[in-house]
Amino acid sequence: MPATRTKRPRRRTLRQILGGVRRRARRAAGTLRRVWRRSLQLQVVTSTLVISVTVVVVLGVFLSDQINKSVIAGRQASAASEAFADRVQIEDALNRTPDEQPPPANSGKKTPVNPLDSVMDSITGSIEDGSKKRYEVLVLNAAAPAASRASGNLTPGNVPEGLRQGMERQVGKLPNDKPQRHQALIRFDGEVQPRLTLVIGGLVTPESGGVYEVYHFFPLDEEEQMLSNVRLAIVVVGFGLVLLLAAIAYLVTRQVVTPVRLARQAAERLAAGKLDERLKVRGEDDLARLATSFNEMAGNLALKIHQLEELSQVQRQFVSDVSHELRTPLTTVRMAADLLYDSREDFEPMASRSAELMQAQLERFEAMLADLLEISRYDAGAADLDLDSVDVRDVVLRAIADSEALAERHATRFELRLPNEPCMAEIDNRRVERILRNLLFNAIEHGEGRDIVVTVGADRDAVAVAVRDHGIGLKAGEETMVFDRFWRADPSRARTIGGTGLGLAISREDAALHGGWLQAWGQQGEGSQFRLTLPRTAGADLKGSPLSLVPPEIEMRRTWRGQMTPVLLPASGDGAVHDEV
Repeated sequence: MPATRTKRPRRRTLRQILGGVRRRARRAAGTLRRVWRRSLQLQVVTSTLVISVTVVVVLGVFLSDQINKSVIAGRQASAASEAFADRVQIEDALNRTPDEQPPPANSGKKTPVNPLDSVMDSITGSIEDGSKKRYEVLVLNAAAPAASRASGNLTPGNVPEGLRQGMERQVGKLPNDKPQRHQALIRFDGEVQPRLTLVIGGLVTPESGGVYEVYHFFPLDEEEQMLSNVRLAIVVVGFGLVLLLAAIAYLVTRQVVTPVRLARQAAERLAAGKLDERLKVRGEDDLARLATSFNEMAGNLALKIHQLEELSQVQRQFVSDVSHELRTPLTTVRMAADLLYDSREDFEPMASRSAELMQAQLERFEAMLADLLEISRYDAGAADLDLDSVDVRDVVLRAIADSEALAERHATRFELRLPNEPCMAEIDNRRVERILRNLLFNAIEHGEGRDIVVTVGADRDAVAVAVRDHGIGLKAGEETMVFDRFWRADPSRARTIGGTGLGLAISREDAALHGGWLQAWGQQGEGSQFRLTLPRTAGADLKGSPLSLVPPEIEMRRTWRGQMTPVLLPASGDGAVHDEV
């Protein structure tokens, strides 16, 4: 028995994972862009937030900087004053002899005391009396290190290097001694974390000789704590102010946007045909007046639409009634005209010619009457399809066969470009054949006797037929007007084949009834091309056409000239853009 092989799950590569992440990011970004573009309230609130945050940050930084400078400057000034007073005491004490020093407190005997010890106790506060030290003092004598003194845990290593070097440079400039300041983070002995400390250094030159460097260490812990509290307060107040401004912007925009949104929804329902849609009027402000104006506009629009519908109904009914009523007298006239036409050889030349002209005009009148009846059926919504699955190539061949006699009279030839495989589609054979005949007749009339190219194409979803002539072409903007009823590109140009002016309009309605497109392209001096695109399956939505609307030779010429510009043309019936070339 053969061993069964277990199918291992396929592992996703890093590129696939990154591709999925990028796709999700693009979808999320697209969703955010759509929400941003569609929400006026979101735009206003976001703009208010951005502006508020910017203003609060700028003001907060400015206030924090000013408060910081004020506090530090005040502390530096008081520290400089205290340091100057201490240096005076130290210099006065160093100028005395040990015998001249006052006795220690609570001592009845006069004992010699080191001058620096007594002044250090008086400056920083002795430990015995329990007073809190405000700062620490370091007195250095480079010539006699044993004469140096320090309070607390100070060591010469605590002096910043830059300040020490500056003091050494000042020694040679005596008596022009100027105190120097330095602010740095200093880690004292016995402490883990460094502290921000203001160090002020000065020189003392006693009468006995020598130079003493005096350094005062003023910790800025209290100032730092105060400034930290101030910064925290500024951040909290700024954050609260931003939220307050955002809430105000939200409420204000809500009061404005909500009525506008309701008006937009009402306008959409009104555009959808709900003519009884109205807005509620509350108050007498501008928004209430807008709602009142909207309601008046909706009422007037509904009245006008009702009047136009009645007028259109009357017109359609009139055309239908007249078309039907004309058929009876036309039949009688046609019978008499046929009798005269068959006997025209027995008449005099003038009467014979009159019989021929009457016969031709009666045929044209019958065609126009048939077109009017067809248009009236479309206007009344009574047109329907008799669907059958047929080969579009056969329909094209029948339409060309019906047009060959007219093409021979105009010295025009047809060039067929048919695919080898069948192009099956569910269509109304009669209506599609009529569309193609109208397109061929139009190409013959405006083709100036040049060849007409008929191309058939198909793909999985649609079939298409393109009729290309090389005549006078169309001007810019006439690609959609050519399907209007009774429209003529050149009013001074007479119709040579006796058309009614309704052929392309009916063809457009036939194409729309199939769910297809009938589109036109034209360029003066290059001719024109009409393209009919139909879905293979009845009721299916078209997504594209198997044939290009612009002729291939024109597109190739544009490519050579570097003019690959997208051409957007509206489809028939709905005015929407369905194809890109």
